[in-house]
Order: sequence, then structure tokens, then C-alpha cells
Amino acid sequence: MIEPVTLAIPKGRILDEVLPMLAQVGIVPEAAFSDPASRALMFATSDPGVRIIRVRAFDVATFVAHGAAQVGVVGSDVLMEFDYSELYAPVDLDVGHCRLSVAEPVALAAGDDPREWSHVRVATKYPNITRRHFEARGVQAECVKLNGAMEIAPVLGLADRIVDLVSSGRTLVENGLAEVEVIAQVSARLIVNRAAFKTRSGQIAALIDGFRMAGAQRAA
Repeated sequence: MIEPVTLAIPKGRILDEVLPMLAQVGIVPEAAFSDPASRALMFATSDPGVRIIRVRAFDVATFVAHGAAQVGVVGSDVLMEFDYSELYAPVDLDVGHCRLSVAEPVALAAGDDPREWSHVRVATKYPNITRRHFEARGVQAECVKLNGAMEIAPVLGLADRIVDLVSSGRTLVENGLAEVEVIAQVSARLIVNRAAFKTRSGQIAALIDGFRMAGAQRAA
């Protein structure tokens, strides 16, 4: 019996938009997937050749890069942060749209010009992207790594600025911050382990084609 392909999908903001696409591809998770009382992390699907694991967004790329999962769905922000050579991202799913931005307190932003920065202290869960972005502009970036609650870092004096995902911008406004610079536009991507694509090309190519068709139908 052929081992099912393991598809890693993220908890959080992307999941609700990805589930209808999965259904279009013919992959419907078992009932336990939608059960809030369930603590399971691996689920069977309506396709016996595919099983799903649900993990944190940052961990999706790690599971796929190391071959524990063969396929995954993850935001392009995660791919930019980790830049795993083992990953191939064949499909932009055109969901999960947001942007990765620099923000700072409104009072500071009122008289601030990012073009004049020479050194910044930034709270972020994206230290690699942040350093690369500022280094390209000749700005020294001191990054304070946080996994959440970025918006309160300036209030508490941990850092003057933050780099984080922004969608509507409401969270920034409610915490007295203003978006001052966009680093990158972000969307969800289908990712594949390069080695698995060679050894299980038939199964994985069918999934890639299915997601491409689902994306085309969604865009039509």
C-alpha cells in the first residue's frame, strides 16, 4: 500500500480561505478536523491518498523542507523568512492576502521620514526579512525577536518600531501605531518538498494541477 501524501496546512488566518480550495481539489478533512474539542493534529481526508496535518504557520515550511510532509500551504512571508532551498513553490493560491510592513507610534510617525533612518530597533518575528530589508537601504537593524504581541513593544519601550503582517490595519490603529513602510505583499502558496516531488511525482503533480485549477476557477 502506498503511503498517503502528507499535506501541512496552517492554523490561523489562511485556513478558512484554503478549506474551500481543498474541497475543490477533492480533499475534505474528516469530521474531527472541525471539532473544537479535538486535540488531534493529523487527519484523514476524503482522498485516501492524502492526509492532513494542522500546525503553526511557521512550522509548515519546516515540516515540508525536512520531508516530514511532502506538500504544504503557507504564506509567502514564511518562505521569505526561512528561504529553504528544499522547497519549491509552484502555485500562488491567491488567498491570505496581506502585507509585511514597518509600523511605529503615531506621534513618532508624524515627523518621521524612513529615508533618513540610519539605525532602527525593531520588534518582529521576521528578523531575517527585516535585516535584509534594512541592509539593502544601508540601515543597521537591531531586531528583537517576538512571536506575538508585537504591537505593545513600542508602548513598553522594547523597540521603537515593529515589522509585522498587516491586513486591515485595525490592530495597529487600536494600539496607537501607524504603518510607515511596506516591505512585501503576501499571499498563500502551495509548497512542495523537492526530493518528494522527484520520488512521488505522480501523486504530487496531480495535487499541483488540482490547486492550479481551483485557483483559476476562483479567479474566473
